[in-house]
Amino acid sequence: MSKELKVVIYGLGAIGSLIAKNLLNRKNVKLIGGIDVDPSKVDKDLGEVIGMGKIGAKVVHDNDAEEILNREKLDVAIHTVTTYLDKAYSQLEKCIKAGVNVVSTAETLAYPWYRFPRIAEKLDSLAKKYNVTIIGTGVNPGFIFDTLPAFLTSVCVNVKNIHIIRSIDASKRRYPFQKKYGLSLTPEEFEEKMKKGEITAHVGYAESIMLISSMLGIKLDKVFEKQEPIIADKPMETNYFKIEAGQVCGIRGLGVGYIDDREFIKLELLAAVGREDYDEVIIDGNPPLKWRNEYGTAGDIATAAMVINVIPKILNAPKGLITMKNITIPSYTSEF
Repeated sequence: MSKELKVVIYGLGAIGSLIAKNLLNRKNVKLIGGIDVDPSKVDKDLGEVIGMGKIGAKVVHDNDAEEILNREKLDVAIHTVTTYLDKAYSQLEKCIKAGVNVVSTAETLAYPWYRFPRIAEKLDSLAKKYNVTIIGTGVNPGFIFDTLPAFLTSVCVNVKNIHIIRSIDASKRRYPFQKKYGLSLTPEEFEEKMKKGEITAHVGYAESIMLISSMLGIKLDKVFEKQEPIIADKPMETNYFKIEAGQVCGIRGLGVGYIDDREFIKLELLAAVGREDYDEVIIDGNPPLKWRNEYGTAGDIATAAMVINVIPKILNAPKGLITMKNITIPSYTSEF
């Protein structure tokens, strides 16, 4: 691709900043600026905010997002602000009305018709009106729990069951991850904060299940999700938390998609201090298949990579609100 792509970063937290840093190394990409609400970042050079030195691109406040979105014809906005679509809607709307395509890491945007059907239909209609494409993706949802296993079924003539396990050593993750998984809380505090939405652990089991089923053309009868704390049986410590025996050291998450009363898709997330890092996909089909990544998939850089590598795909994708089902298979590309 010879055309220079003009990109804005909407949200300069850890993931947005990581994406920006890696985009600076891509040919034919120009970072036009950033959008954030943090006073320590607003009105500064984007390059300085991400620790790369001045690049001549300004960071503006979310209230002034239209200033940068409408300043010149942008190609893509990378949105890395929030998990929930209802909270992200106004920001996505600004991008769409400015005629800018959007790649977002909002987990509930990976398959928004499950949790936010009305907002999804509204976004789809708006995106088609303004002739842009919007997609939610990342490492999970976006890859481990959905796109990868769906792709692996390509060698099967029939599939009876799909079981995916993601095991994560939570002690290796950054502070926001450890906090939202409730490390060092008592079991009672964990349950209370989960109910209030003060912590979330993983979000997207149902979205991944619905995304797989849509890719396979399977109609599910029901979807089940739950998360429960893993309790430490001895003192533990991370870079950010001291955990006593009896306190939370991680979570056990489960998502199941059923056909009648039979499990068709089962997702398991085991994220705790000291766990082995690995990803595993087991397909009961003809032929049977077992895929395992012994390294585990590094969440932050993998999310940044997926977002970056999806950019050239959405530029040629259908207009409107789409999912990973609607684009050609993404892959690493050194330039676009």
